[in-house]
Amino acid sequence: MPCTLQRRRAGVLLHPTSLPSGTLADAESWLNFMSKSGLSVWQMLPLGMPQADFSPYQCLSAFAANPALLDNYAPYTSDDKHFRIFCRHEAHWLDDYALFRCIKSTHHEAAWFDWPEELRWRDDDALQQVSRACRDELRTIKWEQFQLHLTWQNLRNNAHDRDIQLFGDMPIFVAHDSADVWACPKRFMLDDQGKPAWVTGVPPDYFSETGQRWGNPHYNWDYHLQENFTWWLARLEHHFQWFDLIRIDHFRGLQAVWMIDANEETAINGHWREVPGDALLASLQQRIDPLPLVAEDLGMITPAVRKLKHKYHLPGMAVLQFAFDAFEDNPHKPANIVPNCVAYTGTHDNDTTLGWYQSLPDDTRKFVRDMLQMQPEDDLVDRMIETVLASNANLAIIPLQDFLKLGSDARMNTPGVANGNWRWKFRWEQLSADDLSGHIHDQVMRSKRKTTS
Repeated sequence: MPCTLQRRRAGVLLHPTSLPSGTLADAESWLNFMSKSGLSVWQMLPLGMPQADFSPYQCLSAFAANPALLDNYAPYTSDDKHFRIFCRHEAHWLDDYALFRCIKSTHHEAAWFDWPEELRWRDDDALQQVSRACRDELRTIKWEQFQLHLTWQNLRNNAHDRDIQLFGDMPIFVAHDSADVWACPKRFMLDDQGKPAWVTGVPPDYFSETGQRWGNPHYNWDYHLQENFTWWLARLEHHFQWFDLIRIDHFRGLQAVWMIDANEETAINGHWREVPGDALLASLQQRIDPLPLVAEDLGMITPAVRKLKHKYHLPGMAVLQFAFDAFEDNPHKPANIVPNCVAYTGTHDNDTTLGWYQSLPDDTRKFVRDMLQMQPEDDLVDRMIETVLASNANLAIIPLQDFLKLGSDARMNTPGVANGNWRWKFRWEQLSADDLSGHIHDQVMRSKRKTTS
């Protein structure tokens, strides 16, 4: 299929866990709704297995998909040749992931750095003992991943049959308690106890006065250079097997990272350190050109980050909710949105458009309506959607919550808030109300974007 950003398209942001069942059992019906609506790009959040807070940006593996996305799957059969091929092809991550899951289960889900020393540091005899004792469990975990792979490839084929492209999301960092860190601690900046001395995050910004302290370990980039980015390239190519386009979350972390002392409770105190993301992207471009990547470049972006993005012709992002200020050079203002860009009303980190507008003071609401040249009877959410669709951005993405005109109760995530995120689901009856698909289709057509029907 052609690169998503080579023609004007419209899409929708919806994580699969927000489908009514929370599983891929609803995917066929969802693709049918998208097709009727003229929406040709389905963007979603990372598909990994989340930890206790349900965040898809803190997962147990950078490769494994979340088994909870399967509503049911075929029972294991010992003569399945395709399963054996899958296990051999994916062994570079699958073997360690299965062991990691088994050991966590037998140790009451304790983090790997709290396991007995021989397991924490991967003693060969200890791991062989686990492999013998947990043979059936290991096979079940691998079978789950195989079934997820089959289910997803079938979904992707069905999407392509409808001229719908899949737009994924890759967290730039991985969770400390993950199979990837346990499998090769040398790839990360850890102390001799397996704990990070420095953790990830961002300094204070629009979303938080104290910044965001994510707590992930930083990469040992010297080691990644020594191994010619083996792990990074395998991770990216794995994502390209699942998606037509990938957003790199926190893209600026491929130019420089915010180093926070692990003893700091917030992200206020820290410093930037440059990393060799240029060399990584150059290695990737030797394999795939053009790169099917989108740079999440929100927040305070430096000239060095912009230079890196432009060097590889990567589209960035524009968010209309960020457009309403007095600065004429604001890149989120509709007049400043460029074609090589993905434009949004809001992202998963924003309030819904209706919730955002309702939270504004009266004078700011008036400023918003004036800037959008609205009449008193005009609907704010529709006008925001239509403004994004009419923009120069080759790809316009609208969260489903905005198409449904939902308030803050439907917000997917509030950055810096630990509880209550990632749980929103829609109901099928919401999609059938007031001919929603027809209304969306009309909006897409008027914006001269390619429709699926």
